[in-house]
Amino acid sequence: MRPLSECRLYTFVDAAYLRGRPPAAVARELCEGGSDLIQVRAKGLPLEAVRRMAAEVASVTRAAGVGLVINDRLDVAIETGADFCHLGQEDFFDAGHTHVSQLSRGGSGVRIGLSTHAPAQAQRAVAAGADYVAIGPVYPTGTKPSARPVTLEYVRWGAAHLSSPWFAIGGITLQNLDDVLAAGARRICVVSAILNARDVAGACRQFKTHLPSA
Repeated sequence: MRPLSECRLYTFVDAAYLRGRPPAAVARELCEGGSDLIQVRAKGLPLEAVRRMAAEVASVTRAAGVGLVINDRLDVAIETGADFCHLGQEDFFDAGHTHVSQLSRGGSGVRIGLSTHAPAQAQRAVAAGADYVAIGPVYPTGTKPSARPVTLEYVRWGAAHLSSPWFAIGGITLQNLDDVLAAGARRICVVSAILNARDVAGACRQFKTHLPSA
């Protein structure tokens, strides 16, 4: 995969949005559209189903040279040779961890991304050694309907205070993307606006053309 510092568009193969489509087929479209990172997100699925989904997507991302992220399951990230595992606050800090070095990664080299919802959480995540942080949800999102939006104020804070890689996430669409970029974001995560598009690869390209080059 390209260096994280050069990654701009972070997309998802989310089980909640597949609607019967094979995970590998969606991953191919995301790769064709210019995704720099692809996360496998399979909330609520049994472990074996997550493993199968991750393995299918890994075969595609590996061939395309696109970074692979596994949501929540560090064990699956290690098994599949993923580049990253993404963890929420509850999966990391609430589980008693204070630094990513405390995670047992079996010499795999899997790097860690952390979700954050406020400046203090971002500062704590950076201090904990996270390779990147996600800032959001910027807008209301069906992906996490109960989550309170952090608004563009948090994006502006990230642009002013974070030097390590960070991604704006949550409810980002082509209609509000310019506002997110004007607030200082240079990297974005997009779920439903791409996965719900009739042409997934084409939607990726539209987002990618708006993003600043690395």
